[in-house]
Amino acid sequence: MALIEVSRLEKIYADDGVMTPAVRGVTFEVQKGEFVAIMGPSGSGKSTLLHVLGFLDRQTAGSYRFSGKTIDDYSSKELARVRNKEMGFVFQTFNLLARINVLENVKLPLLYSGIKESLWDHMAKEAIEAVGLSHRLEHESAKLSGGEKQRVAIARALVLNPQVIFADEPTGNLDSKSGQAIMETLQHLNEEHGHTVILITHETYTAEHAQRIIHILDGKIDSDEKVDRRRKSNEFSK
Repeated sequence: MALIEVSRLEKIYADDGVMTPAVRGVTFEVQKGEFVAIMGPSGSGKSTLLHVLGFLDRQTAGSYRFSGKTIDDYSSKELARVRNKEMGFVFQTFNLLARINVLENVKLPLLYSGIKESLWDHMAKEAIEAVGLSHRLEHESAKLSGGEKQRVAIARALVLNPQVIFADEPTGNLDSKSGQAIMETLQHLNEEHGHTVILITHETYTAEHAQRIIHILDGKIDSDEKVDRRRKSNEFSK
């Protein structure tokens, strides 16, 4: 069974009686351990699709299953648990708390996890080490570079070892060097740690780190191709 199963999925927004299709009948699957880039221009429907995949929004028609279950199989409380424990989210804006340090930021998802507090530091430090930031544990987030902030955001997404990491334009607020480092980090997590990654991007150089690129145009799948991923060094910029 695929981790993600999408069949004839549609999302239509209604505003004052005006119906605007954002996603139009897309069908695809993502296997556990894949790195898939969903690529398209602004307004193509890729971020809307991500919101449905992350159980942040409901589709209008068609079906979506995550680990075999649909959004209707969960109560509101169960949905919150799935989003917190089974899915990790990384956005263009880092969404860190500026005045607390890296370790405390990464520990935030653990507050709602039900995991014993005595384990939190160890789990957070493991996630921080995975993104190459162990030397920044005690630094306040406000004092980090943009690339470092995004790596903290990735560590926070990793801390509960989710089944999938959803990354929505994670390099959008970064210069090209920092963006490259973030993509190397995500590729490393996929190759060496086996994390499933779904990347939303409009940039070719970020999509080329994936194993497969799904091109979205006007809400429809224009192409779905496996690619020869560039082999990158696993050393991250500091």
